[in-house]
Amino acid sequence: MGGYIELLRESAREVKNCACMGLDPRLSALPYDSGNVRSDLNAYFQELFRRMNLAGSIPAAFKPNIGYYQALDRPREEDFSGSLALADVLELIENFFPGIPVILDSKRGDIARSSENYAIEAFDVWQSSAVTVSPYMGSDSVEPFLSHLPGEKGVYVLDRTSNPGGKDFQNLMVIDKVDEKELYPLYMSVAHHIVTWSSRHPGIGAVVGATNLAELEDIAGYYGDKDIPLLIPGVGSQGGSATETLATLRKVGYPVELARINSSSGLTHPWKEGPAPEDWLDRCMTNLSRLLTDTAV
Repeated sequence: MGGYIELLRESAREVKNCACMGLDPRLSALPYDSGNVRSDLNAYFQELFRRMNLAGSIPAAFKPNIGYYQALDRPREEDFSGSLALADVLELIENFFPGIPVILDSKRGDIARSSENYAIEAFDVWQSSAVTVSPYMGSDSVEPFLSHLPGEKGVYVLDRTSNPGGKDFQNLMVIDKVDEKELYPLYMSVAHHIVTWSSRHPGIGAVVGATNLAELEDIAGYYGDKDIPLLIPGVGSQGGSATETLATLRKVGYPVELARINSSSGLTHPWKEGPAPEDWLDRCMTNLSRLLTDTAV
């Protein structure tokens, strides 16, 4: 099978891990403060990516969250510094780490025509390898993402997220169409839909957090033989463990080369708030090296 599924397998084989590096910068934590948003972000990622490249410390995916960048724009003042910085970051990834997938974390999902525009935004405008999508509005809101360059691009549907409030809706018990006599948590009903969609659209995956290993085990076990990529946030500051996550996947026979275990602030600014320490680059590299070791495949 080619397309996005093969891109995941190839990149994991190439770098020998299933890590994903979230790129969610906080300006107050950056080691640069010239007052020029784009310039400071560019300088920061240039230095970090150069060190990673020289050290051979390369994750199997990158995941910028679009909100961290577009929140820095001031469109009514004709200032698009944040979006331009994101464009710079994507260009840097392409130059330093060719062949490594980029997952645009934008969590879109709307009525069909609006979703079609969001798919254009993710895949044509930003030229990302994959995007995160909310399934709350149902199949007609997810379908435009799946139909846009089908199979070539990845679509990660929010399934069981890592945040504490995820249980408010995702753990509600529902009667599922797969078995109308059985009650399932809503996240398992979403999982059933993802598998149904995947029969027509290879490359559809699921976002499942690392913060509840019992739920991760159930979901990954269900997906295990179905070529459903997993994007697994929650490692690091949210409390999830990369080693325990990987062990859980292997326990249920899930193909770990299709998983991407994500850490964000713990890799890009583990000191959380500024000013950045003098050894900021060493701190980033230490945490990244640990994640790559913990997610070795």
